[in-house]
Amino acid sequence: MPSSRSPGRRMALLIAAAVTLVTSCLAIMPAAAADALLSQGKTATASSSESTVAFPASAAVDGNAGTRWSSAFSDPQWIQVDLGASATITQVTLNWEAAYGRAFQIQTSPNGTTWTPIHSTTTATGGNQTLAVSGTGRYVRVYGTQRATQYGYSLWEFQVYGTIGDTNPTPTPTPTPTPDPDPGVLKLLSYGRPGAASTSQSDGNCWECTPARAFDRDPASRWATSSTTGWVDPGWISVDLGATAQIKQVVLQWDPAYARAFQIQVSDNNTTWTPIYSTTTGTGFKQTLTVNGTGRYVRMYGTQRATPYGYSLWEFQVWGTGGAPITPPPLPQDPANPPTTLVWSDEFNGGAGTRPDSAKWTQDPGTGPNNELEYYKPENTAMDGNGNLVITARQETTAGSSCPGGPCQYTSGRINTGGKFTFTYGKVEARVKVPKGNGLWPAFWMMGADFLTGRPWPYNGEIDILEVLGKDVKTSYSTVHAPAYNGGGGIGTPYTLPNGADFSDDFHVWAATWDSKGIVYTLDGRTVFTLSKAQVEATRGPWVFDHPFYIILNLAVGGDWPGPPDASTGFPKQMLVDYVRVYK
Repeated sequence: MPSSRSPGRRMALLIAAAVTLVTSCLAIMPAAAADALLSQGKTATASSSESTVAFPASAAVDGNAGTRWSSAFSDPQWIQVDLGASATITQVTLNWEAAYGRAFQIQTSPNGTTWTPIHSTTTATGGNQTLAVSGTGRYVRVYGTQRATQYGYSLWEFQVYGTIGDTNPTPTPTPTPTPDPDPGVLKLLSYGRPGAASTSQSDGNCWECTPARAFDRDPASRWATSSTTGWVDPGWISVDLGATAQIKQVVLQWDPAYARAFQIQVSDNNTTWTPIYSTTTGTGFKQTLTVNGTGRYVRMYGTQRATPYGYSLWEFQVWGTGGAPITPPPLPQDPANPPTTLVWSDEFNGGAGTRPDSAKWTQDPGTGPNNELEYYKPENTAMDGNGNLVITARQETTAGSSCPGGPCQYTSGRINTGGKFTFTYGKVEARVKVPKGNGLWPAFWMMGADFLTGRPWPYNGEIDILEVLGKDVKTSYSTVHAPAYNGGGGIGTPYTLPNGADFSDDFHVWAATWDSKGIVYTLDGRTVFTLSKAQVEATRGPWVFDHPFYIILNLAVGGDWPGPPDASTGFPKQMLVDYVRVYK
């Protein structure tokens, strides 16, 4: 069940509208006549975005002073722009929102990896800053190390002025690779390396789908060819490995917009290309290709699209030896098999009327998603004094609320462990008794923790362990949601109790055991559904569940799936939870 809890956003400042109006009307002081605005409309990326839909990095270089980039609320953060070619930089203009950088640097880079500061301050005052600088590079970055407010960094505009081409160019030497201590072991050579492409997409359907997204080892971000220039053949994406490498394997995780015919090519100079793999019968999804070639640059060169759309890759991984690899963050460690060490739990043994432990749970007030009809209130979640958490749904109007059809006519409860407890891999279980009645929708589920720092659903991933519809309490569902499969297209299965028993008659234990290979769902100790990561990647799309998640318990009323309650439902209704436990 997708959550309606969105990342916390500060209250709008009273002067925000005026600032927007003024900054949209004032002309930013241009650089000297000989210098051109180089950054507008170029590809921008950032360390984070408060919302990749509302506040993407691209909004800071779009020439619109009414749109902005905004980061997560932590230090350090950065935003960078790829000018497309090496340039002599003479001026940088920063039009800050109220959330500005107190201490930051302006940095340049020839390759998007090695950075040289050309301006530094620890006493910035925000507002509109025009900085005279002197530097050379293809990439220019604002690197913030101290925020001036409790919020993040936010720029209405980030403008870079100068001239394309180095007036006194110094060739960038090819780095001498460090001797490989394990020369026979294949390494991921493409992670974090600079990428380039025939075109890139950045719009409401695919925000910031730049080449870098295919080399970030993030299965929920992707590169795509541009829709504005028309989806055409050929289309390509390449990566600079930093030094000559021996290429042994290429892994492609395709979006549904995949290549029917393509080549994998290598080059020493990024100009002359040699094919090391070729096909006219590409199958899409995940392809692991055994290849053999040598070069500093590797390219996927598509010549025939499989769909009317373009080319799009969630991941483009190059494996081999040599190069100048950047060590990626370590992958999470698998739990014990089976997980038996209890690492977190709530037994709900408080006295009658006691609220859930605030050190473990956050109350989740407000309206629900999916056209639900309830308003979540903390008062509807409490212990019963008999060792159970009780989430109560009531038929009552909440003044000032907004549900489909007007003010919300029902209240209920939802709690989550976000910001208090998250985990990657293990066994999570809950002993639950669900209510019966048309329009009821009890759930025990998990959301990717990056949802709380700005990554929108379903890119963060969702793992549903228990969902029962009150109109059919003989059936339960377990499902996962990701960018390539979500909503009605989520991957899951219905299952029932033996002998046609009713889930609302008694408590049952729902559990998910989760590791790097997949998820096994069990009910009262018997396996009801198994998800294989390898199979999902090969048949449905990227697996986005190898990172921290948090736990959610709620009782929804109405919505697209269960439908509305009716006179037969009978309120109040209660969802009882005996315990929640996590094992490693």
